Amino acid sequence: MRNSNKLVQGIGNNERKYPSWVDGISVREYRLWAGILSRCTEKFLVKNPSYANTTCSENFKSYSFFYEWCQEQVGFDNKDENGKSWQIDKDILIKDNKLYSEDTCVFVPHRINSLITKRAADRGNYPLGVHGIFGRSERFCSQCSNNTGKQKRLGRFNTPKEAFQAYKTFKEALIKQVANEYKEQLDYRVYEALMKYEVNEND
Repeated sequence: MRNSNKLVQGIGNNERKYPSWVDGISVREYRLWAGILSRCTEKFLVKNPSYANTTCSENFKSYSFFYEWCQEQVGFDNKDENGKSWQIDKDILIKDNKLYSEDTCVFVPHRINSLITKRAADRGNYPLGVHGIFGRSERFCSQCSNNTGKQKRLGRFNTPKEAFQAYKTFKEALIKQVANEYKEQLDYRVYEALMKYEVNEND
């Protein structure tokens, strides 16, 4: 979009006040910004229906505004234990939020982002964290990722509701545990949201 008024992803304006590329490599602010704009397009939604109705604020349509906003955010310059930059997230402060904006987006490590990522496609016919077991008697198994890439089995139960309650109790405790591990690095709004986070069957 050099020396032109062409919009990025059809909605974003790069005023060229700040660099988009340095030595042939896109800067992080620009990659984040372009990624957000992409998620708000019809083309993206076709392959990712869970992003239906996703939009961004008028301010976020400006690269200059977004660039300056990033510099002021807690966690923007942080890296996780694997040396990976923290990720931008729109759902933590407001659950199920569809708006990328200066008031709803925050930076968090991948561990936290993955804790609250919805996986509806993996849920099947039962509540979140519940799987049916069929043998002599129908039972329901509850299990949850322990945030280290492994699944923790939480037991077998007589009803899906009982199995989900076990999942809910474990997952909410795990979210609080991880939040406390990062407490001193997190935006206080993120910490408060995680400590109040409630797991629902359809998450």
